[in-house]
Amino acid sequence: MIIYRATKKQFVTDVFNNTIADNIDEAFYEHLGRHTSPNEVRSWQNSMQYMSRVVNTPELPDDTGVAIEYQIPLTAKRVDFIVSGLNSQKREQLVIIELKQWENAEPTPKPGVVVTKFQHGKAEVAHPSYQAWSYAYMLQNYNMTIQERGVDICPCAYLHNYAPDGMINGKLYEDYVVKAPVFLKNDAARLQDYILRYVRYCSPEDVLWKIDNGKLRPSKQLADSLTSMLRGNEEFMMLDDQKVVYESAVYLAEKAQQGKKQVLIVEGGPGTGKSVLAINLLVNLTAEGIASQYVTKNSAPRAVYSVKLSGSFKKTYIDNLFVGSGTFTETMPDTMGALIVDEAHRLNLKSGLFSNKGENQIKEIIKTARFSVFFVDDCQRIHMKDIGSVQSIKQYAEEMGADVHLEHLSSQFRCNGSDGFLSWLDNALQIRETANIRLTAEDYDFRIYDSPTEMFEEVKRRNQANNKSRVVAGYCWDWNSKQNHAAYDIVIPQFGFRKQWNFNSNEPWLIGEKSIDQIGCIHTCQGLELDYVGVIVGPDLTYKNNRVVTDGFKRSPNDQSLKGFKAMVRKNPTEALQSADAIIKNTYRTLMTRGMKGCYVYFCDKALAEHFRELMAEKPSKEPTVRIEPVVNDDVKYIDFLPVYSMKAACGYFGEGEDYSELGWIRVEGMGKLNRNMFVVQACGHSMEPRINDGDFCVFRINPAGSRQGKIMLVQHRNYYDADNAGAYSIKEYSSVKSYDEFGSWQHEKIELKPLNRDYNSIIITPEDGDEFQVVGELVGVL
Repeated sequence: MIIYRATKKQFVTDVFNNTIADNIDEAFYEHLGRHTSPNEVRSWQNSMQYMSRVVNTPELPDDTGVAIEYQIPLTAKRVDFIVSGLNSQKREQLVIIELKQWENAEPTPKPGVVVTKFQHGKAEVAHPSYQAWSYAYMLQNYNMTIQERGVDICPCAYLHNYAPDGMINGKLYEDYVVKAPVFLKNDAARLQDYILRYVRYCSPEDVLWKIDNGKLRPSKQLADSLTSMLRGNEEFMMLDDQKVVYESAVYLAEKAQQGKKQVLIVEGGPGTGKSVLAINLLVNLTAEGIASQYVTKNSAPRAVYSVKLSGSFKKTYIDNLFVGSGTFTETMPDTMGALIVDEAHRLNLKSGLFSNKGENQIKEIIKTARFSVFFVDDCQRIHMKDIGSVQSIKQYAEEMGADVHLEHLSSQFRCNGSDGFLSWLDNALQIRETANIRLTAEDYDFRIYDSPTEMFEEVKRRNQANNKSRVVAGYCWDWNSKQNHAAYDIVIPQFGFRKQWNFNSNEPWLIGEKSIDQIGCIHTCQGLELDYVGVIVGPDLTYKNNRVVTDGFKRSPNDQSLKGFKAMVRKNPTEALQSADAIIKNTYRTLMTRGMKGCYVYFCDKALAEHFRELMAEKPSKEPTVRIEPVVNDDVKYIDFLPVYSMKAACGYFGEGEDYSELGWIRVEGMGKLNRNMFVVQACGHSMEPRINDGDFCVFRINPAGSRQGKIMLVQHRNYYDADNAGAYSIKEYSSVKSYDEFGSWQHEKIELKPLNRDYNSIIITPEDGDEFQVVGELVGVL
């Protein structure tokens, strides 16, 4: 997603008119439904003045593309500035520029990490060259348009307030500066030369638009990459705070082998890459000769990893690398060089099946290893016995005489890379108040279903692509199938919905070939990720008197998460209810953040469903928002009302084919001044979701003059079949590839009619189709 896109000429004009920061902020609001921070607006105001002077040269064509704040696919990270065009060999080229307002920085002993000053004080951050290079790597590896078109990417960093000091671009960071040069306070001319070295001509096509709307490579999942990682291959690029945390952990691990015990606590929410970092540390510390193990309380990730690694490594090797948190009750001090604890919020006081072994899992881990790192999220505590909070780990580590270090992860790699969705979810569940009170379609594919059957079938359809989508539920239904394998567990009778829990599976539910028909719970998916997750929110979570209300008594007695809750209510009801409230909300927060691409939800409580809908940018209405009138007075036609046609009729009538009559008239508001060149058709199918949904009424303008590139058009294509519309008519995004001769004349090489829903295929129109293809109208808006 690009926040601001323009030509070089327009960008320079916006800066000259002193509107650039406002323009970017308005575009930010348009895309994300919220304004950014005043600090970021001020940084745009400042940095864009410098960039305008750099690109404002006659040697760089006026139509050269400029993009500001491009969000890297599948992450929450944004590239500050991009220049696009053609190089001297007429190849498509991007120059990406990481902008910094730093005035100075200090070196660290950690590769690719420096210290600089922010408003809140000094902090360790990734070196600007590493940052720019890693962003380029992510773009190159995840954007299929860049790969297919062979677009070259050249990264660099521009620190326009930083006086030369021989450090930031010196020998210490030479490996990274070679990959992405650093330009400092007096280097505007050098940066200009760098850009001109790679961008000499403007492209006849809008390269930035194609990249922004291009297909993405399927996102990697940790479980699928384990074998390669254990063999020493780098499968995941570490960005920004990930890089800092990783290098800090390696540094402390090496330091601990020769001296005082070191403990690192890494706090991070869902999808911030905690597990990826943990596996990377396991691999690299082991390679350095530091005896290391990966530790989790939850057995589900270990079971999945074991299956994925079987056949490539011996079982004894796998079992020695991946162990449970109750393994260390009787181990001697400093037996291990490093213990890497994932999902540390799930650690318990006691170990063993009956919780009768050991003293304290946190203390036993710290005792066993010279270096221990705890990856923790306090908001994923989902069991009464969970003790692994940031505060408790810090307290125990200090009591045991260890040096304690705290780091934080914020980079988002799940939920479409949307920090906005996570903040919105916290606000919707009333876990904490956030500024994200509205969710937009661009944030994340989040849908609310009125039927669990419809939701389940949609997730099942998504699962057909790669077996990486599942449905989960709150533990509000008894495990009947444990005793009777033919019995059903999750039963919602008014919809005829009947499913079993997944516990009787012979293979890990997350990767089982047939487990899509079973429902998972928090215990079988925490610490793991899916492409799409469906969530059934049970009666333990409701909405009353403007509050999200939890009820621990609605949980199944088979669920161990609230074991002891009823006894606690009798002794201390306030503490018991508060504890249950946190566990239930954390459970659903965790379930709803398992999906990398989408989350579909059915709420048993209708009031809660309506509460969530109220917080979505486009609130679904219970009644139709438009009404077709069979007849209206002539004096309101094309003033307040537009004619409605079937898609076939519109293509026949406005395409100057057969003369079809209208189906009726619809009142149209909010589309500007109406005229006789405008009409309405009803969309069919799901190919243009989320912008156009099945059944939406769409206002079109008869094919206007000018470029159609990137616009949504109504077209007819007699040689092709559109499954959505069961015929030769389509509403699709228009994209064309043109070729030019030596005289500057052009012709279409092909026209691509692109769906917005990636589950559908494009329709390719070639020059041979000739009169069998015509554009009828351009989308004005959706009623």
